[in-house]
Amino acid sequence: MGSTQFGNFHNFCRDSTLPVCNLFPGFNYTDPSGLEGGCQLLGISLPGENKHLGNLGSIIIAAIAIVVSSYLIWRSERKQAAVGRREMQIFLIGYIIIEICEIFTVGKFPLNHKVLVAFTGIHLGMIVATLWILMLNAIVGYQLLDDGTPLSIGVIVASAAALFVGTGYIALDTGYSWTGHFDSSLSGNNRNIGLYVLYQLAPLIFLFAFFALETALVIRVLGERKPMIYLGSAALLFALGQIFNYVVSIHICNGTDGKINGALFETLFTLLSVVMVWVFWSSITEDDWPMPVSNTYP
Repeated sequence: MGSTQFGNFHNFCRDSTLPVCNLFPGFNYTDPSGLEGGCQLLGISLPGENKHLGNLGSIIIAAIAIVVSSYLIWRSERKQAAVGRREMQIFLIGYIIIEICEIFTVGKFPLNHKVLVAFTGIHLGMIVATLWILMLNAIVGYQLLDDGTPLSIGVIVASAAALFVGTGYIALDTGYSWTGHFDSSLSGNNRNIGLYVLYQLAPLIFLFAFFALETALVIRVLGERKPMIYLGSAALLFALGQIFNYVVSIHICNGTDGKINGALFETLFTLLSVVMVWVFWSSITEDDWPMPVSNTYP
């Protein structure tokens, strides 16, 4: 336990509902020892001793997100001339897998611990992989490789798979103690440098790169301004979700006696952010559905 907070998850897990917290003892219903000074998300009581459905709101919104994303995949298929159509669909598929996992990891179903750890490993791996795919979607717009080709799709899927496997392995080794290498993170400040870098920092870097690359593409290459409204909205909505999850969550939890917390709003704002990313992509692609790119400025 050093003086630096880098790599520590304890305070995050005490104040928020993050999937990574399922890997650490003390952040569950039967043993809330890690929650001293925090707020235990109890949600709805279920039949049976100490059984709760932790966050019904997150579960419902995650289910809606799966339906909405499936619809966007179908609408993308109709945009035959759109640059990066297949790559955008791959991103949406990744997001759907994240939301399926989120139903169990953040919704806090009363699952067997080993099953919960498995869902958590997949969830964390897919968060990193899917945000990597999003960043690559921005690069696709520059047409360095022909979009939709086996080479373009192969590079995206293979690189994302490598990140998924790497992150997922560290998560599972932490939760299952396969090698014992990460056992030190199961107590104290729950310090896990590998997961901290991959799950907390890398996605922020990928997101920043995505927004920077897309901004340069729209303003400098396409000479447009209107799509920036959609891109800016996506960034704002995502940031709001994170604020609710990391900052406001504990206050909502205390105010509702553990019925809900900020995770519900994080799920909602992230869904809205993904929708705006898709609308932004749609607005800068070649055909005129659903939002034509205007060559006149207001």
